[in-house]
Parts: sequence; structure tokens; C-alpha cells
Amino acid sequence: MNEAKDRYANTEVSYILQRIEQYDGIVILATNYRKNIDEAFMRRIRYVVEFSLPNVQLRKELWTSSFSREIPTKELNYDYLAEQFEMSGGAIKNIVLNASFLAAAENRPVEMTDILRSVRNENVKNGKVMLNTDFGIYAEIMEVADRNI
Repeated sequence: MNEAKDRYANTEVSYILQRIEQYDGIVILATNYRKNIDEAFMRRIRYVVEFSLPNVQLRKELWTSSFSREIPTKELNYDYLAEQFEMSGGAIKNIVLNASFLAAAENRPVEMTDILRSVRNENVKNGKVMLNTDFGIYAEIMEVADRNI
């Protein structure tokens, strides 16, 4: 089974490399997992631009600006979110969207529990396990939320 997957992946890589070499313009590739880029790609890349994760101040701005006025919120601790969770703007966007859906499903404002459950979900998607203790001052709230699921 792995041989079939490897063969398929190699075919895809070969096809993409061929297309890149035939293209006469600028090609922009983006990834969150540079270590997973095939060496054949790296040999053909002239410039690599790395973007670091946003710092605490920028994360706070991302958190506060991610909720539109139409989305009701209740007692969100933006300082805590910015300081506790080092993550990209894209991850914050996904978390805000998921938390908004959780709250909307129950016809209520977005609360910290929704955000924290969504943080956990985003990390699980990326293969990271989060314990309730990872939520610091909100660990107890997460324990209660876990029992109510």
C-alpha cells in the first residue's frame, strides 16, 4: 500500500516540477511545513521568504479584530489568548470561525469556552495534543466543558 502511495506522490511531484520548469513567470509556493518540501523543489527555488509567527502584541490585535460587529461575544480575554497561544493568523481565523459556529448553534454569544474548545480542535488538526493544564487559568473551565460534551 505504501509503495502505491509513494509512486503516486512521486508522479505528482514530477508533474508539478515539470510545470514549474515550463512556466515562464514567477511561481510562489507556500507551506507551513518547510521540512516536508521535496529536495527537488528546494533545488529549483531561488528565494525563500520565511514569516515568523506573530508576536504577543500582534496576536492580540488579530484576536480582537477577528470578530466582526455582527458576532456577539461575551467576556473574551484577548490578553490571555495572545499570551497563552503562539499561533499564526490563519490558525486564529480558523479558531474564531469555529467558535462562532459553536455559539451560533446554541444561539448565544461567543464565550471563552468556545474559543478554548476551538483552540484545542485546531491543535488536534495539526497533530498536537492539549491537556486541560495547557489552558492555564482556564483549565478548570475546560474540565467542566469536557464533562458537558
